Amino acid sequence: MIQTSNEDVTPPNYTMMQAFEWYVPADQKHWRRLCGAVLGLKATGIDNLWIPPGCKGSSQQGNGYDIYDLYDLGEFDQKGIATKWGRKEDLVQLVHTAKEAGVGIYWDAVLNQKAGADRVERCQVVEVDPNDRTRAITNAYEIDGWLGFDFPGRGEAYSNQKYHWYHFTGTDYNNANGRTAIYRILGDGKNWSDFVDKEKGNYDYLMFADLDYTHPEVEADVKAWTAWLYGQVPIQGIRFDAIKHYSEKFLRSLVEHLDTSVGPGWFLVGEFWQDSLEAMTAYIRGMQHKFSLFDAPLVYNFSQLSNTNNADLTKVFDGTLVQTEPVNAVTLVMNHDTQPYQALAADIQPFFKPLAYALILLRAEGYPCVFYGDIYGIKGDLPYPPSCDGKVTDMCLARKLYAYGEQRDYFDYPQCIGWTRLGTWDRPFGLACVMSNAGPNGKWMYVGLEHKGEVWTDTLGWAQGQVTINQDGWGYFSCPGGSVAVWVNQQAEGREQFGKL
Repeated sequence: MIQTSNEDVTPPNYTMMQAFEWYVPADQKHWRRLCGAVLGLKATGIDNLWIPPGCKGSSQQGNGYDIYDLYDLGEFDQKGIATKWGRKEDLVQLVHTAKEAGVGIYWDAVLNQKAGADRVERCQVVEVDPNDRTRAITNAYEIDGWLGFDFPGRGEAYSNQKYHWYHFTGTDYNNANGRTAIYRILGDGKNWSDFVDKEKGNYDYLMFADLDYTHPEVEADVKAWTAWLYGQVPIQGIRFDAIKHYSEKFLRSLVEHLDTSVGPGWFLVGEFWQDSLEAMTAYIRGMQHKFSLFDAPLVYNFSQLSNTNNADLTKVFDGTLVQTEPVNAVTLVMNHDTQPYQALAADIQPFFKPLAYALILLRAEGYPCVFYGDIYGIKGDLPYPPSCDGKVTDMCLARKLYAYGEQRDYFDYPQCIGWTRLGTWDRPFGLACVMSNAGPNGKWMYVGLEHKGEVWTDTLGWAQGQVTINQDGWGYFSCPGGSVAVWVNQQAEGREQFGKL
């Protein structure tokens, strides 16, 4: 292809990696592990790392969703000094190394709750129906709740805000009698937030001590924390945990605060885990399209297709966020919540994982997020090896080098689909991807007249042979049964890197 005067330089494709899985060892060495991996990950085309929650949790075994202190990044002697992931100095070194390598860091912000309180406080509550949190099932009475947060190890450093019962809307344990329930805390004007998901009547309460963002001290402290965090570790984005459980109104205000206090250009994504496309698109509209969401319906489609005989691959994107809001959809195959033995586990058969990764990495729509556990394996009592025979990074590399230009879809047969990317003037190589969830198969696909006479081979090494592009720009591209092939000109720049990173 020849550049014309009005053509712009083609921007690179970006890929995110969730840089942890649930069972990463609690050895306080994970920041160091990631620091050592950054250069290799960048070489494969991974440009941004979603790191685990780096704030102090209630124990060194917790993954950080049991958050205790926003202002302790593994610096103070409270609940141990280091977090599960390491000490603050290791975190700072990781962020510095990543920045030098051109890799961005996305922070996992846990803003819905607090855990590991320093003492109990007495407050008035009502118990609510777990399946309809708008319905009280007791009269008001007093409990001793773990709701007092003094942060004695940190003292007044960074923030002098302490937390008391009136900073929360709910809790789940009465220390006076050992009873577990969902307790809505009472007070002047205090109630569940109106700006949350309506599942279970009102889904404000999730776990631990539930923060009340109508309290001005809570709002001010969390907003101050975001600017403080950027001063400690210069991140490029934030993944917000459990956003359907706390005030959308507050989160809109926080996004505006980030733009004014730190500056615009943040990448912001929320965990709004819903199979309702309507609810997800409404949330994106409410956030004025400044916010992305993880495509939960796509994950469930992958799971359903992989567990159904002769499933119709042409329907893989039906009802998904990436089909409806491609710019605001973060596509994924698995994460720490959907991995095996977790609360939202979505079983995806091993043969289907490479198909799923090709579908998120090699197409034009969506911002793909690959999973640490699929690249490095899953630890724990029931470990799993890396998925896709170790080819996830090769597909990331194919995205980085070749997945550019016009996309032509061949979703014309239920058990075998494909597409091509035709390349651009400055990223000219293009690719052809074909997959089957049944026997060996293939299809004729157009890759462009510019490629006529070229000899293409499978970058993954699973499909054998060569394809010579004919004079009309077409080739017949095949794949093994229950597999995928990614065909590229065998002379394309970067082909020598496959299988080596």
